[in-house]
Amino acid sequence: MLNEVGLNIKCVQLRQKLSSAQVAKRANIGRSTLLNIENGKAGINIGYYLLVLQVLGLESDFLFFAKDDELGRKLPDVKMNLSLRVPKKKSYQE
Repeated sequence: MLNEVGLNIKCVQLRQKLSSAQVAKRANIGRSTLLNIENGKAGINIGYYLLVLQVLGLESDFLFFAKDDELGRKLPDVKMNLSLRVPKKKSYQE
């Protein structure tokens, strides 16, 4: 998945006729960090991805990460069901 994101970033960069050096400078990151992003290397701070997306005018795409999370939509239902449980009986010790 990181490889695909990196490839997409590289394609947008090329379409906008920007060099890696230009993108890195505008994003205030090192060129090696940008190359790691483009190559899909793990361990790159997600903030660096956002900086690069901003340079390329794609920062709104960042908002779509995990937006349609089917599991996440079910969690409020699970929490609601938990609150409907019958309370535990209290044990009385005399």
